[in-house]
Amino acid sequence: MLLQTKTSPTGWLAFELNVLRRLKFTSVATPFTPEPALGNYLKRVNVKVMANDPLQSAWTCSLATIQNNGETLTDDDVNVILEDVYVPGYKLANAALRSWFSETDAWWFDNIRRNLDRLQSPFAFAIGASLVMDVGDYVRSFIEETRELRQPLSNVFRRLWSLRAAPVNNGLNNTCQNKSVRDFIAENQGDLLFLRLPPSRVSNRFGIPDNAVWREEWLRGGNDFWPDFESSRSGMLGMPVGTKSQYIDLLTHSLENAKHFRTWAVMHVETGLISTEEIIEAIRKVRKVAAVYSKDFSELTGAKAVIITT
Repeated sequence: MLLQTKTSPTGWLAFELNVLRRLKFTSVATPFTPEPALGNYLKRVNVKVMANDPLQSAWTCSLATIQNNGETLTDDDVNVILEDVYVPGYKLANAALRSWFSETDAWWFDNIRRNLDRLQSPFAFAIGASLVMDVGDYVRSFIEETRELRQPLSNVFRRLWSLRAAPVNNGLNNTCQNKSVRDFIAENQGDLLFLRLPPSRVSNRFGIPDNAVWREEWLRGGNDFWPDFESSRSGMLGMPVGTKSQYIDLLTHSLENAKHFRTWAVMHVETGLISTEEIIEAIRKVRKVAAVYSKDFSELTGAKAVIITT
């Protein structure tokens, strides 16, 4: 089972690619990269990809797929990762896992996180962690009435590992960073800035989807980091906002700092708070709009995707 959200349905990848194929660029910078699929595809057409995300969990997934040009998990790596993962200890190292999983499942995720630290390669760690996060999404896709359909988590991990495609090597120095949006935009240059706008409102105080919250707490080993994380985003696009004008102001400020990119492609998801017209007007304050493309997913997700190019 796969989870889909209003902010990032899987089917939007085709829409993104359809628009980007119309643009001329050999390098792209993506300040928000919640999933690495687009960057992985662009590598296949010899585009240099510079990916970033303020979340360590998203950065880790990008590292495994975008920056990694050739490394895979070996049988020995998988055996290390899955060693004694079902064996409970005295107490959970990461008590926050009980907010997301049953006690038995929490032990699996707690133990496997410790085992990942035994891997010697940062790419191997990133691949293994990405697979574990996929297992977590699998677990959370079940409800009480369907729990009996679940497979053992270690079996799911091995199955996902066996299905994982080999990394794409485009011979370029693709990079992945875990920086603030402001720092990433200021420090990188390229032909295209592909800016996925963060959701204007979500169901939790962190301003990010729930599936990203549990991933971050699992990877970081707890939930005590959130105050520092929120402080690091203060005054920047991506922070939780209370009003429409605040969101627009943050967007405009980000675009003012991105003038060194030749072309922009700004992706906005209409969920009711901020309209496409308001996003277009914010962009026009900084640069002339060239075209607007839209895809209506309202029947499936209740939202519409729009990409504005300059």
